[in-house]
Amino acid sequence: MANVIQAQPQTVIVQTSHQSNWSTGLCNVCADISVCCCGLFCMPCLQCQTTSDFGEGFCLPLLDPCILSGSGLSPVSLAMRAAIRERYGIQGSICDDCCVLCSCFYCAWCQMAREVKIRSKHGTTYVAVNQVVL
Repeated sequence: MANVIQAQPQTVIVQTSHQSNWSTGLCNVCADISVCCCGLFCMPCLQCQTTSDFGEGFCLPLLDPCILSGSGLSPVSLAMRAAIRERYGIQGSICDDCCVLCSCFYCAWCQMAREVKIRSKHGTTYVAVNQVVL
């Protein structure tokens, strides 16, 4: 017996009209000392915890050295920064993300970790754009 489709997929488009800035500055070490200490003493731990808190694979940042060893640009870090900006409606561009990650990799990850921590503490959620609802 064949399955009968009873409802057609609908497209729900949600756009945010308000774009914000990062909650903390790039070099704002005093905003969360625990994040900065973790980044200073164990950067891979901070990266894995941040990606996990963001809802991505825990070991995703560990792929960076495998992809482009010796290069200053890490694609997983770049993708994470862009995804955080997109989800939380933070102003910026992929070019900005490249410049920040190439100039101050550790500060960029600390800023991303603080942002995810702040947004999850305040219950800031995201709504997928162009989500198909069945």
